[in-house]
Parts: sequence; C-alpha cells; structure tokens
Amino acid sequence: MSPLDLLDIDASLSEEERQIRSVVRQLVDDRVRPHVAGWYEDGQVPARELAREFGKLGLLGMHLSGYGCAGASAVAYGLACLELEAGDSGVRSLVSVQGSLAMYAIWRFGSEEQKQRWLPAMAAGEAIGCFGLTEPDHGSDPASMATRARRDGDDWILNGAKMWITNAPIADVGVIWARTDEGVRGFAVPMDTPGVTAREIRHKMSLRASLTGEIALDDVRLPADARLPEAIGLKAPLSCLTEARHGIVWGALGAARDCLETALSYATTRTQFGRPLAGFQLTQAKLADMAVEWNKGLLLALHLGRLADAGKLRPEQVSVGKLNNVREAIAIARECRTILGANGVSGEYPVMRHANNLESVLTYEGTSEIHQLVIGQRLTGLSAFA
Repeated sequence: MSPLDLLDIDASLSEEERQIRSVVRQLVDDRVRPHVAGWYEDGQVPARELAREFGKLGLLGMHLSGYGCAGASAVAYGLACLELEAGDSGVRSLVSVQGSLAMYAIWRFGSEEQKQRWLPAMAAGEAIGCFGLTEPDHGSDPASMATRARRDGDDWILNGAKMWITNAPIADVGVIWARTDEGVRGFAVPMDTPGVTAREIRHKMSLRASLTGEIALDDVRLPADARLPEAIGLKAPLSCLTEARHGIVWGALGAARDCLETALSYATTRTQFGRPLAGFQLTQAKLADMAVEWNKGLLLALHLGRLADAGKLRPEQVSVGKLNNVREAIAIARECRTILGANGVSGEYPVMRHANNLESVLTYEGTSEIHQLVIGQRLTGLSAFA
C-alpha cells in the first residue's frame, strides 16, 4: 500500500478499477517517464505514436460505449487520467481532448454516419481529434464567439479563428463551434478541408509535452452533413467541457502525487545537519499537510466518479472538483519544490515541470474564477457572469 493512502481509499476501488489503474501506470512508467523530460525541454512529443499505443489499450474515449470504445466506468476513466497526468499533464491532455471533447461531441451529438466515420479510428488512435471552442478574443465567454457559419445552398461556409487548441497541429478532424442565424452549432470538420489552416503555438512555458495550435477558418465550405445534428445551442459544447473537467479532477491529483512521492523520497535520502530532511519537524509538517489535501482530493474525485456512474453528476459538482483539486495540486507542487531546494528547479526531477503544467490546468476548461461563479450561482440562485 502506498504511504500516501492514509485513508485506505484503495479499499473503495473494485478489483477491475485497480487493474485498469495498474495497466495505465505501467504504460506511463514504460513509455512516458523515460522520455518526458526530453519532450518537455524540446517542446516536442510523439503524439501520434502515443495515441496509437493508448488506442491499443482502449484509453481513447474509454468511458464511451460502442464504435470501438471500451465502455469503462467514469471512475476507471478518472483513475486512468490520474496515472497519465502523473507522467505529464500534456500526455493526459492528449487523451482528454481526444476522448472527452472531440470523441464525446461526435458520440453525443453526431449523426450515425459521423460516428461510424470518425469514432472507430479515433478510438484506435489512427485519427486525431481536436475541439475548437476557445478563440483569440473569447475564452471564458464562449457565448461571444466570433466564428460564424452561414448557409450557402445546402452547404455551410465557416469563417473565424480558434486559439489554444490541443492536438490541432496534427488533428484529422476538428469539432468546431460557430455562431449561426439559429444559434451556436457544432461541425465535424476534416482538417484537410480547403480553407482550414492549423499553426502550432511555440515558445510555451507550460504543457510543453503537448501539441497546441491556432486554427484559421477562411471561407471553409462544408456539406450539410458536417453539422452535428444534435448539437443545438451553447449547452452542447459546455456539456463536452463538463466531461473533460471530470478527467481533470482526477488528473491534477496525478501530478500532485508524483510531486509528493518525489519529495518524500528526496526528504528521506537527502541529509542536512547530520540527518535526513524528513527527520525535521517543518519538513514533516509540510508532507503531512500535503498528504491530507491529496487524500481529500482523491475522496472528492471518487465521490464525483461514483455520481457520474450513477448518472447523477451535475455541472456545478464538477466545478467543485476542478476548483479544489487543481488549486490544491498546484499548491502541493510548489510546496514540494521547497523541499527539494535548488534541485526542485532541475529537469532531473519532475516537480517544476508539474508545477508549470498545472499553471495551464488551473486556467483551461474554465478558470478558477469561472468555477467559483458556477458554485456561487448554485449557492445564491443569482448569476454573476454578466
């Protein structure tokens, strides 16, 4: 049993859930950990190769059913996200965007033809998807998106731009959201369509082991059957974000756990003033406080996962999980850095990499402030968004 499992939370998991976690952890140990520091430093990642390996294990869209998807539980998916992000947030983002955003949107709102065309290949990692909602001037306020889609006979013409889109530089299909005369609608856009341009965003200081891009849409002509027929209104993309946020609730704990395990190992082997750092009261106080918050976060994630599996999970409950667990994860990463001292900023250890990644996790899929307002609206019955 891990020394971090102070509350015996493992006993609340089924044998199948523990097995899935073990398989993903082994994959991360074998395929991600030996290389991720180099990927991060170089700002490159073999995303297509990883996607195919993840597809072989059934990790892509694993909580969806049919079309080559594994149909796993929400808790199993969460545990997989935790293990992936223990490797790196960028690796977990590859899986989250593929499964919980792009695949989920097609699975939930697409036609049968769209599902058959895209989902089996995406589940296998042979086709990569991205999710185009955020724009250069519209992030937390997607209702103000500037991307437009207009009818031209039976076709649609799309114009606009999307920004900070994970997987965009290598995506085969983009789920693009646009304003129409009838409101917000979603489209499954093959990324090789004339007028679609994806440019990789370089010089990031966070999520460097993740491919991020900007998408330009210049008079992109699409047939009528490119529109996701059931995606009507802004609630459609927001429901996709709720799916992705559930994975983040778990994933952030993976980054925090990796930092904690690193700090605990370092503190028990690093000697100062004639004894291990772990033998000092201040160090033990730091470790104890972080372990308590990590266990609380895991209990919260598990509770939300069980609610999701029962079909009872509400969006504001996911906001509670995302707000708390990411906020605590980044605090844990920063505190662990202090235990490692100067070594904490070295790429030889994962702590600073996780801390930098969590700076992005803190603000994507809804900033902390947005989630505070979601919770505040639930508490007061009053919207403070406008």
